[in-house]
Amino acid sequence: MTYHLRRKDLEITDVGILKKILKSTKYVTLALSMDNKPYLVSLSHGYDESRNSIYFHCATEGKKLDYLKSNNMVWGQALLDYGYYEGECSHLYASVHFLGKVSFIDKLEEKRLAMECMVRQLDRNPEALLPECLVPEKLDKLTMGRIHIDYMSSKKHEKVNI
Repeated sequence: MTYHLRRKDLEITDVGILKKILKSTKYVTLALSMDNKPYLVSLSHGYDESRNSIYFHCATEGKKLDYLKSNNMVWGQALLDYGYYEGECSHLYASVHFLGKVSFIDKLEEKRLAMECMVRQLDRNPEALLPECLVPEKLDKLTMGRIHIDYMSSKKHEKVNI
């Protein structure tokens, strides 16, 4: 079954803007499923435009990992929230929805690239933090995931400019 955006006038079709939104947000929310049971999780991330991938890190065990190991397909949302639009009964936003598959990173060099991508996106002063975050012994102990994005769609409020 295929769905189409009802309000075509709100659709963002410029892939560059979709990527800009993914690079601007501090977290994404993922919809996961296992045994026909849904689960939502929000996590900080870094978006690597050259690989069209989202990176995240997490604990070495837990509910999120159990779900992802059972079913690695995710639906996600990145949201730029500009707040309630007073007097209009509306909300100012831009969002990107994406479909992708999660894989876990084992190679130290890819973990380093993923962590650097995250720190550069999330931290105001990444250069000060990177030496501490890129220590091989620390990276080796981290569980890091990569969401390869297969599909993206986006829309925004008509008053939002990106």
